[in-house]
Amino acid sequence: MDETIIEQWQQAEAAVRARLAPVGCATREQVRARSGLEFLQAIASGELPGPPIGATLGFVPIECEPGRVVFQGQPRREHFNPLGTVHGGYVATLLDSCVACAVQTMLPAGKAYTTLELKVNFIRALTDQVGPVRAEGKVVSVGGQIGIAEGRLTDSAGKLYAFATTTCLIFAI
Repeated sequence: MDETIIEQWQQAEAAVRARLAPVGCATREQVRARSGLEFLQAIASGELPGPPIGATLGFVPIECEPGRVVFQGQPRREHFNPLGTVHGGYVATLLDSCVACAVQTMLPAGKAYTTLELKVNFIRALTDQVGPVRAEGKVVSVGGQIGIAEGRLTDSAGKLYAFATTTCLIFAI
């Protein structure tokens, strides 16, 4: 583990957490009125409520730009499966969040999405000893009805734990 990078990541997470609004859900009007990028930036700035799933699993948005989103989380024992490693659902949720939100950053106001397909490949076990992890999603293609993105879950040393692809349906909201 690179302690300098871990410290930088922890500082970035603390800064984001200090800005986040209480957990909740945006209204349909709040979603419709903003582009996907503006919507995610409003969450990260605390203008809109933080998503409940982030609070449940302890992850936050770290970076958000057109076609790219990064979430950071800290695997904990409460995320373990009965075998003593982090449950695949934790990994899949971080990857689903980053790839779907990467697609969302490319949507104009009045458009939304839903995940049609998520494919996750697990490379190695994740434990609470790994330290913070980041899920980075990048857009592959976004059209009028379909968005495709890929994502990687890595630790502070860049070690790959899982990767994913998604296909999202884009629709008017």
